[in-house]
Amino acid sequence: MRLILIRHGQTQSNVNRELDTAYPGAPLDETGLTQAEKLVERIAHEPIEAVYASTLTRAQQTAAPLAAARGLEVQVVDGLQEIAAGVDEMSTNWRPYIEMLFSWAPDNLDVGMEGGETARQFIERYTRAIAQIESAGHECAALVSHGAALRVWGLTCVPTIDQSIAQPLPNTNWIVMNGSLADGWTIEQWGDHTL
Repeated sequence: MRLILIRHGQTQSNVNRELDTAYPGAPLDETGLTQAEKLVERIAHEPIEAVYASTLTRAQQTAAPLAAARGLEVQVVDGLQEIAAGVDEMSTNWRPYIEMLFSWAPDNLDVGMEGGETARQFIERYTRAIAQIESAGHECAALVSHGAALRVWGLTCVPTIDQSIAQPLPNTNWIVMNGSLADGWTIEQWGDHTL
């Protein structure tokens, strides 16, 4: 299947550099609402058959105009939400969170922020959500999720991708992946980079 993984639009938490990972999360701000509307035209070339979103408010708000333009309903799927920051929730010091994410590796899957989740827990719940989407049988589906979650899951699926390409996604940018959980994935596009 063709899977388009979109980062949500801007929120005030993004502007304030706050680690906003918990439910329900900040809504889109005015810029974010505009980004969500502009996304419809920016991604019009993709043959999207279904639109999914995480349980967090900002993801559903970002997905809504895209779904409406295609005559679809946003389908909310538990498991697509951001990687939990635990005790650092709403902190403006991202360093411990980022260092934890960069420490995750096949031989280091059981560490996480205090009160958050480990790499293994994140990968398993995100993969379950993707399996649910895949089982619906779409040729092309879009899902709206979150920056750290998209980057970590993308790098987990295709660990050989050049790190200079696999940069954090700006709001309402996306990754295009082709394949399946059974057969593996290839990355066609990561933000502004076409592979």
